[in-house]
Amino acid sequence: AFNEQQGVNHNQWPVETEPLVSLIIPTKNGKDLVKACITSILEKTVYQNYEILLIDNGSDEHASLQYFEELGNHPKIRVLRYPGVFNYSAINNFGVQHASKDSEIIGLINNDIEVIKPEWLTSMVGHALREDVGCVGAKLLYSDGRVQHAGVVLGYGGGAGHAHKYFPRYHPGYMKRLIATQNYSAVTAACLLVKKSLFEAVGGLNETDLTVAFNDVDFCLRVKETGVRNVYCAEAELYHHESVSRGLDHAPEKAARFNRELAYLKSKWSKYIEHDPAYSPNLTLE
Repeated sequence: AFNEQQGVNHNQWPVETEPLVSLIIPTKNGKDLVKACITSILEKTVYQNYEILLIDNGSDEHASLQYFEELGNHPKIRVLRYPGVFNYSAINNFGVQHASKDSEIIGLINNDIEVIKPEWLTSMVGHALREDVGCVGAKLLYSDGRVQHAGVVLGYGGGAGHAHKYFPRYHPGYMKRLIATQNYSAVTAACLLVKKSLFEAVGGLNETDLTVAFNDVDFCLRVKETGVRNVYCAEAELYHHESVSRGLDHAPEKAARFNRELAYLKSKWSKYIEHDPAYSPNLTLE
């Protein structure tokens, strides 16, 4: 469909077979966030062939544990325990290993995501199924409606960062990049779809070197290197209530880990950081 006001095309790629999508949601406690997330998926999503795997990483709050137990009774939901230290990459890899055998597409979903557009999954699956497409990311908004993610640019701040962060929800962005579906070198794993076969082919997320930061950027680039393209899907709109969940890493040990992970990204992906093929060299990296 051509949107007159915006001057961009919105294409829904065919989703004839409705393959099974495994949505993986890691959490530790966070009952209210998880409830908002899962309720919105169940109530608003048009696409119906999905399963939800809630990965409980050592929850100890009674209310959360009770709620997770109730969730386990839902036909579309499985709750899996992943004890031990927080390692975002390992938790998601664990989730993918437990996806149904007939699942074709993996969806990595943060526990603080909330559905806005009912067609979000239909739009994203349409792209994820394409032979020449790898990772598919969504348009994510902060709770106040400003843009949180609309594609990741390599080289931002020396590593990688979100383009158009804090822009108003309905802003077209630079050269319409906020409202048009297009290629980016990477997208955030807060809401990311990819074929299960591709996820497994590249060995999943890097749980050794990137336990918390940049594991999604590294994953997207490894997927891209197999010869496919990563896509930002402007039609899939969801909230990412980000600041609520993890806060900033100010503790010295967290800062040290972040710096290690940034150093890994810089050494492994210097060619993309020096020149992101999906971003103009004439534009700012600040």
